[in-house]
Amino acid sequence: MTTKPKAKKFRVRRSETPPAQPAAEGTAQPAPQPAQQPRPRAVSLPNPGQPTPQQPTTQAAPVNPAQPTPQGAEAAIDAIKREGLTGRQLRMARRMAQKKNLAPTSDYDAVRLLREAGIDPFQRTNMLDLMPSDKAAKTPAKGGKVQLPQTMPMGKETLPSTETMSPAEMRALEIGEIQKDIARRRRRRLLLLLARLSAFVFLPTFFAGWYFYSMATPMYSTKSAFLVQQADSAGGSALGGLLPAQLNSNQDAIAVQDYLTSKDAMIRLDNDVGFKDHFSNPEIDPIQRLDENPSNEKAYKVYKKFVKIGYDPTEGSIRMEVSAADPEIATQFSKALISYAEQRVDDLSQRKRKDQLRDARNSLETAKEERRNAQIDLVRLQESTVLDPEGVIASLRQQITNLEIQLQEKQLQLAALEDNSRPNKARVDGVRGDVRRLQAALATQRARMTEATAGEESLAAKTSQIQIAQADLAAADLQMQTSLQTLKQTELEANRQVRYLTTSVDPVSAQDPSYPRSFENTILAFLIFSGIYLMISLTASILREQVSS
Repeated sequence: MTTKPKAKKFRVRRSETPPAQPAAEGTAQPAPQPAQQPRPRAVSLPNPGQPTPQQPTTQAAPVNPAQPTPQGAEAAIDAIKREGLTGRQLRMARRMAQKKNLAPTSDYDAVRLLREAGIDPFQRTNMLDLMPSDKAAKTPAKGGKVQLPQTMPMGKETLPSTETMSPAEMRALEIGEIQKDIARRRRRRLLLLLARLSAFVFLPTFFAGWYFYSMATPMYSTKSAFLVQQADSAGGSALGGLLPAQLNSNQDAIAVQDYLTSKDAMIRLDNDVGFKDHFSNPEIDPIQRLDENPSNEKAYKVYKKFVKIGYDPTEGSIRMEVSAADPEIATQFSKALISYAEQRVDDLSQRKRKDQLRDARNSLETAKEERRNAQIDLVRLQESTVLDPEGVIASLRQQITNLEIQLQEKQLQLAALEDNSRPNKARVDGVRGDVRRLQAALATQRARMTEATAGEESLAAKTSQIQIAQADLAAADLQMQTSLQTLKQTELEANRQVRYLTTSVDPVSAQDPSYPRSFENTILAFLIFSGIYLMISLTASILREQVSS
């Protein structure tokens, strides 16, 4: 912490001294040291306009020729006042004058004394050096200005200038200097900015444009388009007809797109046409060229760069663009990829059809086998018993009913004959014989009926077995009919779901190269380098602001 030095108050005394005589040419004029010389006593001068009274003459003290006259000091102080110095500058001059052991009468006089001593009072110095110290006063500072006598050239105007400037002109002059300094700083910053942009943006963009215009190998592209459609797009409902047909084959088209952009398609294309050999040709520039005997991964990167496939879900169209250094080879690549896509579509639809038809046919064969077994069981039961057990039982029931009716009639006739007082014995015996024979026949038929309806081998059991076999046969018939109908519907659905590839745009060899697009790629490189430089500069400015704060 530095304390503000206290300056003593001085009273200005006007002293009359003769003007300093100019030094001879070639001789050095020593710097004046007013603080170390005795100040002469003030002498009143007579007014030349009035008569001087008779006074005793006194001899004046000798005057130092290096001592400035009061008129010269006042003129210098007036000139310093017109410079428009600030209070801070004046205080600095006063402190520096005290440090140099000068005796100024005012702040302006301190500036005058320092300038006469050959010292710039406004030179930037350390604040600690402004404090006076005995050691600093005795020992001159190293590296500072050497205060030696200077030679004054002859014929040069050394007196203060009489031209004065108003405070407004001084303010305008200072504003002009400030504006010039700001403009100079702006030019310097602009030059630095141009240098950075040239190093990080313009120069890389120039090299990129030079590569695209001079070094890059021209690539010829072949464009084609194809659709994945189905045989019959009629939907099962009324709403199905309102949907676009491309939505039904969306999954198959996506599957074809994935296959064409896969490594499997690249390996197959290399085996059939020679994809790696073409892009390993030394005529291709080093950036786009593959090394000799490249791996599948490196070749696959080049494949994804030069084979572009896009799918439009609204139209269901697959657009493919294949680029190569030779237009004929690009066309061969495109045709080979279209054939691969067609085979893939056929495999997908064929597998689906085979799976559906195989299941329907297996179900029909199972129904036929069950129906055949049911028929064999029914025939076996019919061979082991009466052809129609139900008819036999119905016939026995009818016979028993007729015998019971006849028996009732004979019993009534016998009762009527016995009611006579003198019945005819022969007739009574005949009726009794008929009743006895009818009862025997009725018992015999009932016994047959009992035998036909009781026991494991009865006609009733045989009838139940035959009915069960007939029901199984009917169920097998119904199942076979259902399986047959399902097979027919599956065949129709399979035919409806058949996918096939239709080439809407055939690949045609190009006559002019499509790549590289030199202007577009150069502009893109410029934008990329500009964005990188902008991000780096913003990050650096943010970090600089954080560190400074």
